[in-house]
Amino acid sequence: MRHATTNGDARVWHVSDDLAARYAEGVLPEPEAWSLEKHVEGCGGCAATVSEAVRGTAAGPVLAEMRDAVLASLPALAPAAPAARRPRRRVPHRFARLLWAAGPAVRGAWLPAVLVVAAGALALAYGTGYPGVRALLLAVAPVVPVAGVALSYGPHADPLHEVAAATPGGGLRLALTRTVAVLAVSLPLLTLTGLLLPASGAPAAAAWLLPGLALALGSLALASFVGCRTAALLTGGGWLLAVLGPVPAASSGGAAGARLAEQLSRCLDGVGAQSAWASAAVLSAVLVTARRPVYDRPLGR
Repeated sequence: MRHATTNGDARVWHVSDDLAARYAEGVLPEPEAWSLEKHVEGCGGCAATVSEAVRGTAAGPVLAEMRDAVLASLPALAPAAPAARRPRRRVPHRFARLLWAAGPAVRGAWLPAVLVVAAGALALAYGTGYPGVRALLLAVAPVVPVAGVALSYGPHADPLHEVAAATPGGGLRLALTRTVAVLAVSLPLLTLTGLLLPASGAPAAAAWLLPGLALALGSLALASFVGCRTAALLTGGGWLLAVLGPVPAASSGGAAGARLAEQLSRCLDGVGAQSAWASAAVLSAVLVTARRPVYDRPLGR
């Protein structure tokens, strides 16, 4: 099993030969395998021990041939620059990993879509004088993080999703990292846009923050049962149906805006409504935690 060494007041464990051998043979239980994989990311000595154990298995010669083939192809693909002229660009390892983890959440079509929503609301309010633009933005804004979560996690967002989900840094941790990246972009941007729009009887520009957080977490929790895309359709579609359904389709622009602002006030204004959204966010977070093992499998159905 593991063996520990004492470093000051902290006890640091390292991989024993027996643990490395069982990992190489594929008989180590998953929790211990994940712990080992996470440990060797920052421990060169243990990584060498595990590599040596893997080389001693039947798969060792095959892996060695693959490694030699990759190394042999590197000079042809990218000739190395002289050491004296090679630029020294160092990106912190932790930052690089975080950027990779959050990547699908802040690139592709989703981020331009958020910018289009913000710019379109401002253009509609000050370019055409359309009444009730803030109410329309508040109706759409909670769906934006839900769509971002659905588009940033799963096989459709990451070709290596199955591999990443099986690593110690994957699964729920990866899903939460990308959810935080989505919220960090959409919440301040759309709230600032709402502040720049005329109120016209609509709730405050920040009234959608708790609903947006609750819907994003609810979508993530529901994804453990039905998949990311279906969960996003259910949560986002349910919200839009609740706020837009009571607005008559034949209403004029001013009447529709006033009716939408009234409906949003019921859903967003007041201590009761905001407390209900906060409770929904907490319950969703608890459900996500309880369903944690499910996120180690693909959720992109």
